Amino acid sequence: QVQLAESGGGLVQAGGSLRLSCVASEIAFATYAMYWYRQPPGKQRELVAAITSGGTTNYADSVNGRFTISRDNVKNTAYLQMNSLKPEDAAVYYCNAHRAVGMADLDFWGQGTQVIVAS
Repeated sequence: QVQLAESGGGLVQAGGSLRLSCVASEIAFATYAMYWYRQPPGKQRELVAAITSGGTTNYADSVNGRFTISRDNVKNTAYLQMNSLKPEDAAVYYCNAHRAVGMADLDFWGQGTQVIVAS
C-alpha cells in the first residue's frame, strides 16, 4: 500500500526555521515528481514547491528565496526546508507524489503536517 508520511511540523516563532520531511513507501519514488502544498485555515490548498524526478525545482512567489525543496532518492524522502517563516506561512502542509503514466496520472497524498508560526 502506497504511503506518504509527512513530519517536521510544529510551532515556531516568526523568523525561525523548520524542515518538513515526506517519506514515501511502496512507490518507485525516483520516478515521481514531488510537490509540497499547503492549506491555511479557511483557505484553499495552494502549491508551495515542486521538484521533478530529475531534480528541477520550482517555487511559489510567496516562498521563493525562503523555502528549499529537495529529495533523497535513496531514502525515498522529499524535504521542504523553510526559513524566515512568517505568520502567513502557517498552514497544514501536504506532500504529493505525481507521475504521468500514458494517458493517466498517478497521485498520492500524505496526511499533512501542521505548521504554526507565532508572531
